[in-house]
Amino acid sequence: MRRHITYACNISKDVLHSTLACGKGQYMVLEFIGADHEVTGSCHYLNINGKNILIDYGMEQGRKLYENAPLPVLPGEIDYIFLTHAHIDHSGLLPLAYKKGFRGKIFATEATVKLCNIMLRDSAHIQSFEAEWRNRKARRNANIESFVPLYTMEDADGAIRLLKSVRYKEMIHIDEGIEARFTDVGHLLGSASIELFLTEDGVSRKIVFSGDVGNTDQPIIKDPEAVDGADYVLIESTYGDRLHSEEKPDYVRELSDVLKYTFERGGNVVIPSFAVGRTQELLYFIREIKEKGLVHGFEDFPVYVDSPLAVDATSIFGKSSIECYDDEAKALLKKGINPLSFTNLNLSITPDDSKEINFDDEPKVIISASGMCDAGRIRHHLKHNLWRRESTILFVGYQSVGTLGRALVEGVKTVKLFGEEISVNANIEVLSGMSGHADRNGLVNWLKNSFDPEKTQKVFVVHGDDAVTEKFAELIKKELKFDSYAPFSGTKFDLIKNEFIEEAKPVAVKRAADKIRISSVFNRLLAAGERLLSVIRKYEHGANKDLGKFADQINALSDKWDK
Repeated sequence: MRRHITYACNISKDVLHSTLACGKGQYMVLEFIGADHEVTGSCHYLNINGKNILIDYGMEQGRKLYENAPLPVLPGEIDYIFLTHAHIDHSGLLPLAYKKGFRGKIFATEATVKLCNIMLRDSAHIQSFEAEWRNRKARRNANIESFVPLYTMEDADGAIRLLKSVRYKEMIHIDEGIEARFTDVGHLLGSASIELFLTEDGVSRKIVFSGDVGNTDQPIIKDPEAVDGADYVLIESTYGDRLHSEEKPDYVRELSDVLKYTFERGGNVVIPSFAVGRTQELLYFIREIKEKGLVHGFEDFPVYVDSPLAVDATSIFGKSSIECYDDEAKALLKKGINPLSFTNLNLSITPDDSKEINFDDEPKVIISASGMCDAGRIRHHLKHNLWRRESTILFVGYQSVGTLGRALVEGVKTVKLFGEEISVNANIEVLSGMSGHADRNGLVNWLKNSFDPEKTQKVFVVHGDDAVTEKFAELIKKELKFDSYAPFSGTKFDLIKNEFIEEAKPVAVKRAADKIRISSVFNRLLAAGERLLSVIRKYEHGANKDLGKFADQINALSDKWDK
C-alpha cells in the first residue's frame, strides 16, 4: 500500500476506508495545532505525498486559554519545517523537536537563520537557568520535585544546524510535488509569508501561510509584499479588531520631546524594549535625533543597550543583505552610514557592564530587556530609576495583562523588586502606535492585494485572541466575500476535496477559571493596599502612640503573609 502509515493519525478510519474503497486515494491534510483562537504558539501540519510538514513550531507565551492538539506524528517522522520568522512564538520549540528526534530540514530566509542562531540559544539558556533556580529550591524542600528544562543548549545547537537559508522570491523544489516560495511580509528582519505549491496524484493546490503581517511605514524593513493568489490562505489576526493611529506617528519628534524633558530635569530615560526588532527601531530613531541635533543642549547624550541578545541582534541587522531593507535604510547604507549606530552608543555585555550604568550620574538613555519588565536586566534599571521624579520610564510595546509593565502603565504607586518596595515617582510615558503587526486595515489590504475571493476556496483566520479571530473572520466574509473560518486546535481539513475531516471543539486549559478568579482576587488585594496607604496618610499628624500601634498592626500582618 503506497500511502504512508501516518495518514491513519490524521484521517478518521471511516473516511480513510471510504476514500480508498472508491479508488480515490487523493487527499492533502491540513491540521491546525497552535495559535488557534490564541496569539502565540504558532504551528500548522501538512501531509502531502506521504511527507510530514510543519509550518512554524512556536512556543506558547503568556496566559493560555485552550489546550493545543498534539502533533499527529512523532517529531522524528517530520520531514520538513518551514519557518515564517525568528520570533520565539513561531520558532521556540524547534530545539524540542530536535530533542525528540527531528532530523529533517528547516527552511527559512537568511536573516531568519541568523536571528534563530542567537534567539534559540538564548531560549535554551533561559530554560537551563530556570531549571537551575528551581532545582536549588527543590534541594531545600523535599516536597518540590526536580525540574527538567524543556531543552538544552545542545538541543538548540542541533536545531540550528538543520536550518537551511532561502532567498526571497526564489522557487524552491523541496520534494516530489512540493515547492515553496518565501515573500517579504514586513514584520521583522527576514520575516516571510510562505507559499506552498502542492501536487499529489495529478491534483494541485496552492496554500499560503501569512506568518505575522507587518505594519506599514516601519523603519529599516520593507512594507509587506503581496503574493499572487492561492487556493487556501492562513492569515494571522493579532490586531484584527483594532486600528493603529490614522495619521503616521512622528516617533522622532515624540521621542525627542521625552528625551529633552527628562534630561533637563537631570534624569534618565529607561526604555523596556524587546531585544529583536523594537530595540533596532529605537536606535534608528535616535541616530536621526542625534544627526539633526533635536535635543538641544544634550546633543551627545549617552545611550546604553543593556541586553546581550539585543546587542547580537543589532549586529545581525547591520550585516544583513541590503535586500532586507526599505528604501530609506538602503539610501543610508549606500552613503556608508550605519542606520543603527551613532556617537556615544554603548553596548553592555557583562553583568559588570550593566551595573556600572547606574553609578553614572549623567542623564542617559537605557534600553534593556525584557520589554514587559517581567525578567532580565531592565528590572535592575527600574529599581534604580522608578523612585526618581526626574527620570522617565518609556514603554514602546504592548504590555500584557499581569506583567509589571502593564501595572506601571496603569498607574501602580509602588512595586516590589528584588525584595524591596519601590515607590513609583518617575514619569511613565508610552510611545503609542509602535507595532510590528498590521492593524485590521493592514490585514484587509494584504488580503485584497493578494487574493481573489472567487478563486480562493477558504481563508483560515489564526493567531489572534479568542474573540478577535471570530470577529476578523466575519469581517472578511462580509466585506471581502471570502469563505472564512476561525479553526480551533485539532481541526483537520482536506485540501483536495475542500471539506473538513474534523472540526475540533475548544478544549479549555485546566483550571483556567480558577486562574481568572485568582487574578480578580489579586486585583482586590492591590486595591486594599491602595486604601491602606490612603488611611495611613490621614494619620500623618496623629498622636505618636496611635501611629505606633497602627504600625505594629501593619508589621504583624506583613510578617504573617511575607513567608
